[in-house]
Amino acid sequence: MLGFLLRLLPFWVREPLLIAVGSVLGVRIMYLAVRDHDRVAAGLGVVFLVFTAIRVYAVIRALRARRNPSPTASADRAAVDAAAQPQPQAQAGTGPRPSPGTPEKEHNAWSQAVAAVAVFGALAAALWVAPRFMPSGDNAPQLASCSGGAHEELPKAYKDTPQPVTGEELCKALNRPDLAKLLGTPGETATTVSSTNNTAPLTDGKVAQPEAEVTFDTYTVNVSATYNELSTAQYVKLMKFGDEKDIKTLTVLGRPAVLSSDHTMKLEINLGSGGSGGPVEQGPLARTLSVALDRNDRGGYCDITVWSTSGALPNDSVLLNIAEKVLPRIPERPVR
Repeated sequence: MLGFLLRLLPFWVREPLLIAVGSVLGVRIMYLAVRDHDRVAAGLGVVFLVFTAIRVYAVIRALRARRNPSPTASADRAAVDAAAQPQPQAQAGTGPRPSPGTPEKEHNAWSQAVAAVAVFGALAAALWVAPRFMPSGDNAPQLASCSGGAHEELPKAYKDTPQPVTGEELCKALNRPDLAKLLGTPGETATTVSSTNNTAPLTDGKVAQPEAEVTFDTYTVNVSATYNELSTAQYVKLMKFGDEKDIKTLTVLGRPAVLSSDHTMKLEINLGSGGSGGPVEQGPLARTLSVALDRNDRGGYCDITVWSTSGALPNDSVLLNIAEKVLPRIPERPVR
């Protein structure tokens, strides 16, 4: 159907149209092929460019023939036109007939060509720029959803806590499009995203502790907020009695904070006939940045933890960059 419609177009419209479309598609496909190292796409781009070159050659030949017509061809065409013209008959009362040699008004071929190139050039430019402003397509990486526990009922501790953040809100604050770039692995996409509205252990369900976690191929990031009465200064004292390593106090966005390291726990579950699991083992080392929930350090803190299965850890600056993006999404603890 498309080929039939193209054949109906005049030569000086059809050929510039094919040249514009072929050149834009050819250049675009070649660009994508070079970027993605795709040989199939490169071959397809070459086909479009060769097709466009053939059309350009045909237009150049037509222009040369139009400017320098052959004398023999012109004489033959004039003879054929004269023979085909009917002989005039004298009739009374009839006015003068137009001379057979009067040329008809021709369309401006150049204006048609320029108009076609301009219109389809604009369409091609729109198609080229559209992916930058339109939502991502099916081939673009998509962020995993944070709506897993969106409709679960919040524990009573959240109702008793002024302005607590929920696990879903933490997840949306953490699961940013640039999170992989902040981690130093910009080519990765999140494989797993989760959030929970837990309560802190050993508190009889009285302390809200929402958390969210995003897993990449290289790193896993966990963010939690604990709404207890423990200040960061008291928290640092407790760390010194524990197994935390590399403790370093600092200030993040005007709030007291502390960096520490500790090992994660590794638990293996056997889904075989017995369904038994192995013992809890020591997992890879994790780095945690704990920041007070308010500038006056009246109690409560936010933990941002990063670890990897290989045991490698990013620089502390990575945790600080993540904190600067996530903390503004968590309301400061109000005055009680």
